[in-house]
Order: sequence, then structure tokens, then C-alpha cells
Amino acid sequence: MSQKTPMTYRDAGVDIDAGASLVERIKPAVRRTMRPEVLAGVGGFGASVRVPLERYREPVMVSGTDGVGTKLKLAQQLGRHDTIGIDLVGMCVNDVLVQGAEPIFFLDYFATGKLDVDTAAAVVAGIARGCEESGCALVGGETAEMPDMYPPGEYDLAGFCVGLVERSKMLDGSLVKAGQRLVGIASSGPHSNGYSLIRRILTRAQADLASEIGGQTLGDALMAPTRLYVKPVLSLLADLPIAAMAHITGGGITENIIRVVPDGLGLHINGSAWPEPPVFVWLMQAGAVARSEMWRTFNCGIGFVLVLPEESVADAIARLAAQGLPAWDIGQVVEHAGEGERVRID
Repeated sequence: MSQKTPMTYRDAGVDIDAGASLVERIKPAVRRTMRPEVLAGVGGFGASVRVPLERYREPVMVSGTDGVGTKLKLAQQLGRHDTIGIDLVGMCVNDVLVQGAEPIFFLDYFATGKLDVDTAAAVVAGIARGCEESGCALVGGETAEMPDMYPPGEYDLAGFCVGLVERSKMLDGSLVKAGQRLVGIASSGPHSNGYSLIRRILTRAQADLASEIGGQTLGDALMAPTRLYVKPVLSLLADLPIAAMAHITGGGITENIIRVVPDGLGLHINGSAWPEPPVFVWLMQAGAVARSEMWRTFNCGIGFVLVLPEESVADAIARLAAQGLPAWDIGQVVEHAGEGERVRID
């Protein structure tokens, strides 16, 4: 009987030592995100976070999960791994924020065929940076090395976020009324939506990602990380009568704001109320994309929307500008009799 050669997990393609090295590398970045509510974070089987009952009478947990779509393909093509983690955080915390919740903690899932510690550390550092900028603790996650599941050099990401809001202060659309205005807050670019179309346009146009567009390279414009709206918007919620909010993600301008508007009401949006960033102009021209398709695919320069009374619009815009966020009055809530489209963009 022949003697078999002993095998190890590393022989099968999984390097436990590389995983341990990654954990050590990311610890300093993770520590910077901690909040006083965190009792046990990275390193255990589960993270423990205390609900700060001294701040809430009836706390409600709001959760969200998301990825960054095929923007990952572009990041991997360009070898830019340091900001894609910010995108991951932004797609989750901005969603949770819509209901008025403050993001409290975040977890990530990083999966790859063969773990490259430098790449993974850069990605997680971006996640930690996004959490820090959003006041959200990165309490844990999972790094999965799965041979044969992913081509060499590729990885996938998912994020999970939990926030808290006082039940009486939750925003669910019930406060929205005809006559209220829409304040659109600037995006930083396409954020993390529409990249399957973007990559097709790049291929068809044989685009040079190093070419200049609007004072930056096309690659930089497309890789700009998702803007994080948490801290500026939470500061407005404390003082202004905001009736509803919307995060402009998949579905673009057309299909996201209407999600927080009750039946019987519609939206009239002035599509020329804000300057369209050059990257969206380029995408529309290079891809021969119809304007209606642009509205329902991309954020077109508006990443987050507030619904509030007309008398509060100027104050909201001024306060956002003071925090470095351009914002515009982009339209209003209108009565809708049930005939025709509920969203009109002129």
C-alpha cells in the first residue's frame, strides 16, 4: 500500500497565516472607529454592542446591507483598492440614514480565491475610514478565502449596518405633503450604481481612463468614493422639520425619491436646477444613453434628497454649504390624481 503525502489546508489553497496577518494589519484602523457602546469587537465569534438606553425612550433598530456592484471590476482593473471600502460603507449607512437612524455599527464580508494581504488591508482600511467619517463602529467581519470560486486577483464585498432611531422620530413618508420642497445634495460621482452600463460604455467607446474630464481623469471621476451623508444630515435632523429623505441609488432620480412619497402624491423635478457633473455628460454622449435612461440609472449629480417645508429650504442649503456639501432646491411634492407617471422631470 503506497504511503500518501500529508496534506495541509494551505495545500488546498487556504492560508490561515495570511488571514491572521491581515487581522493584525487592520487592528489600528478598526480601533479608530470604536464607539463607547461597543463591548466586544473584532476578534471574537460575535461583536457585542450595548443599546444606549440613556439616549432613547423607545429605540428602534434600522438595518441595511449592500455591496458595491461591478464598480469592483473597475477597481480591480485599475488596482485601486483604498477607496472601494468607503463605497461599501456609504451604500449601507446612507440607506439606514433615510429613516432618520444614526448608524451605530458595521460589519463587512470580504471573499476571494486567494488572499492577498496588501489588497485586503487596503480595502478594509477604506471600510474603516468610511465608518470613522460616519461615526459608525467597525465591529467585525469575515474574510473568506475560497479557492476556485474567484479568478486570480478578484474579490467580492458585502456590508451590513445597524442604526438606531427614536421611534417617534422615524421617517416613514407619513409626513410628506403636497407643496413641500425637494433639496438635492450633491453626489461625488456615480457612487456605486450603474457600473454594468458604465463598463459597457467604456468598452464600446474604447475609452482611455487616463483622459481628462472636468479637471480630473476619467478613471478618477468613475472611482470617486460614495459620498457619506450621515453627519451633515443628522445635524439637520436635530433642528429642521424634515418630512422624508431618499438615498439615490439603483433606480436613479426617477425611482428613488418616490419611494418615500405616499400614494396620491407625485413629484415635479426641475432637471436643470443643478449643474450636471461632466462624468454624466460624458457617459450620456459616449453611450448614446437617452436622458430618461440616465434619470432611472444614475444619480446624475444628486446623491441624497431631503423633503421639507419651503420655509426651511434656504436654511438647509446654507447649513449644508457650510459643511462643504453643495445642495439645491430641485423640485416639489405635488398632488397626483392617479393618472400618468408620478414623477415628472423637466
